[in-house]
Amino acid sequence: MGMAINNMPLIREECEVFHMSDKQLREIMNRLYNDLLKGLGKETNAKSIVKCFITYIQDLPNGKEKGKFLALDLGGTNFRVLIINLGENHFDMQSKIYAIPNHIMTGTGVALFDHIAECLANFMEEHGVYNERLALGFTFSFPLRQLGLTKGILERWTKGFSCSGVVGEDVVQGLKDAIARRGDIDITITGILNDATGTLMSCAHNTLNCKIGIIIGTGSNACYVEKTENCEMFDGDNGKPELLVNTEWGAFGDDGTLDFVRTEYDREVDVNSINPGKQIQEKMISGMYLGELVRLVLVKLTKAGLLFGGRGSDLLFQNGKFYTKYVSEIESDKPGDNTSCRDVLEELVTYPGGYGGHEPPRMGLCLIVVLELEPIVIGFRMSNLPEVKAGSALVPSRQI
Repeated sequence: MGMAINNMPLIREECEVFHMSDKQLREIMNRLYNDLLKGLGKETNAKSIVKCFITYIQDLPNGKEKGKFLALDLGGTNFRVLIINLGENHFDMQSKIYAIPNHIMTGTGVALFDHIAECLANFMEEHGVYNERLALGFTFSFPLRQLGLTKGILERWTKGFSCSGVVGEDVVQGLKDAIARRGDIDITITGILNDATGTLMSCAHNTLNCKIGIIIGTGSNACYVEKTENCEMFDGDNGKPELLVNTEWGAFGDDGTLDFVRTEYDREVDVNSINPGKQIQEKMISGMYLGELVRLVLVKLTKAGLLFGGRGSDLLFQNGKFYTKYVSEIESDKPGDNTSCRDVLEELVTYPGGYGGHEPPRMGLCLIVVLELEPIVIGFRMSNLPEVKAGSALVPSRQI
């Protein structure tokens, strides 16, 4: 451990790139604010990186809604189907998560929607509503240009998806067609929205003054309540004072706006991604990329001889093998208990022939990693950047 302790100043110095000053955070806020204004403007929207898509939703829940509904939440490598019974001031919800195999994520749009329709039918049968006619709310968490409550055009895939035949098309129609091809379930799609909008709507059902919904999951996005008069792209009823705006801020930085705070690790994650140059801000903080960011730091420190005695492993040096779930597991360790950290690093830093029953070389350094490296790489970004951007989102409507 002596050598590990002696390396700590160098390790901290290497991680300094993840620290941002108050001045930098204020600059990020100002730049996002300007991009939001561009997204809201009719003459500037086309060139805006942060698109501020209109949702066509002008009313928030009041807590008095009633009925039985289906919900479909598609936005990552898994999707969720739910059945919800709403009563005044209470609700009952049951759900099931379904996986999307990689060959479907990168296959055709028809195959994707057929897979979803099959899972919907199975879910309805399992919950005794197979023969009922139900309304479905469709949460579609990808950049979507809405043309109405039940019509949305996919602008581009993100989060590792590349299904053909979907970009530029109405995704609601794609799901309708898949349900029709089955012919065995009766579902009416009554609305499409993304997960950030859904988060805002869900919270507003219980907290009536909720004005913003933020997603930091597989991807990152935000939706907020804007004054209708500020939404120049809106072509609906201007009689209502407010309108929900889907910012699609995951693309913030695609034009170089965030280059002044990006690190070599951020750039490497981007270059090796399925969509280089796109969703830059999302790649800095969202769940799909956090594990890889940590892995890249570990690799550099290992090759520099600062970690694990300079000895890595095939898994550690392989792209994508430090999963974001490892970050969660390590962070979940209680003070003084580094069981998860040890388990993760023993899995990753494994050498041919094993250790003959002895402690892995420099494994004691895992205590340093959990105490020093992860909070610096992950904690600061996850606790500060979303707050800064949330403030920016509320500025156009002058709610802060």
